[in-house]
Amino acid sequence: MKLEIGNIHVKDVVLGSENSFADGVLTIDKEAAISYLKGEDDHITDLDIVIAHPGDDTRIVPVIETIEPRVRMDGRTLFPGVTGDVVPAGDGELKALKDCCVTVVGKEWGSFGDGVIDMGGEGAKHTRWSEIINICLVGDTDEEFERHEQQKCNHALRWAGHRFAEWLGKIVKDVEAEDTETYVFDPILKRDAARNELPNVAIVLQPQSQMEALGYNDLWYGWDMNKFLPTYVSPTEVFDGAIISGSFMPASSKWSTYEFQNFPLIKELYKHDGVDYNFVGVIMSNLNVALEQKERSAIMVRDMAINLGVDYAIVTEEGYGNPDTDYVRCQVVLEDAGIGVVGVSNESDGRTGVGQPLVVLDEKLNALVSTGNVGELTELPACKTVIGNLEAMNRDGMSGSWGYDEVLGKSARDDGSIIMEDNNWFCGDHISGLSLKTMKEF
Repeated sequence: MKLEIGNIHVKDVVLGSENSFADGVLTIDKEAAISYLKGEDDHITDLDIVIAHPGDDTRIVPVIETIEPRVRMDGRTLFPGVTGDVVPAGDGELKALKDCCVTVVGKEWGSFGDGVIDMGGEGAKHTRWSEIINICLVGDTDEEFERHEQQKCNHALRWAGHRFAEWLGKIVKDVEAEDTETYVFDPILKRDAARNELPNVAIVLQPQSQMEALGYNDLWYGWDMNKFLPTYVSPTEVFDGAIISGSFMPASSKWSTYEFQNFPLIKELYKHDGVDYNFVGVIMSNLNVALEQKERSAIMVRDMAINLGVDYAIVTEEGYGNPDTDYVRCQVVLEDAGIGVVGVSNESDGRTGVGQPLVVLDEKLNALVSTGNVGELTELPACKTVIGNLEAMNRDGMSGSWGYDEVLGKSARDDGSIIMEDNNWFCGDHISGLSLKTMKEF
């Protein structure tokens, strides 16, 4: 499989009366975009587009999703089973608008898995989104049945975000790419002798799939991953829209669709493929709830790895808490099979940083990479501009904020300042490998 992504670097985004791209400036016909998106889903009752730039004194909350705008040159849908028919992904040509993202924001209502982005000040250091232009799609819907629920599917707005990313991508379909990323994934059984002499390395991804009620989980070709079993897939499929983010997972622990499209851990494996090791692909696993389900998935991952001849593996989970059981068990069974493992996840050490980092631990976990502590407290002053609704932090059960604490008070204060846990930064721990954080030893 061969995937070519032609990158078009965006220097600025402005709203206007027509769509165009010139001299690095993307101009969006705002009214046409809103008309299109409302026409695709009559559940959307209110919609606006607001641009947030790096360095702006702007706080965005509640953030639902981020997506990289792209277009497929052959006309196939960008997100199979979501924005169009179920079609193959993982090969062909794309163009991507770099240095920007579609950021889906609730105008009024937040959810457990929604988060915060600060574009400037001290808060900007917590997420990568502060470094790129956020094309904020701010909306409300008539999905009254979940309005006062802590868990929300946010279906209409999430789907609007993916449609908008595809709509924006079409603006640059005829623009010449400035540079091209090429990812070739050769059939495992047809690789040359030199490649086959190298150690075999795979990555195991454990996307969010805990919710037995459908509509909250990550989707694979539009298929709810709660019904998914571990499967061998091409890394190019991950880059190419085969998987999109779900609505359920504490915000800092999520993999947004943008992160799947650009998964840095997989890109890093590609850099050394054929030189230091033979990258044999992705084992896409899951995160279910019952112990029997967890054991079944771990066994299936193990068996696939053995049959692929994997010598070393990276295992990484989306989330923490209950998923830690899957994450740890998967590493243990691989180690027991003689496969060396590195685990990548965030941890939950509590507000003081001295708690047990994972729900389950095992002495065989001897190579773990931490991307952050979800319980770490952050206190920040008010921002000049809020995109969305700051009150959602107090009212809607977002994972790292609260409406009352007998010591700390409420998360969003009357003066606009905030106090919250790391949990609430949108994809802030960037477990995909996109993280800004480093570890220090004391």
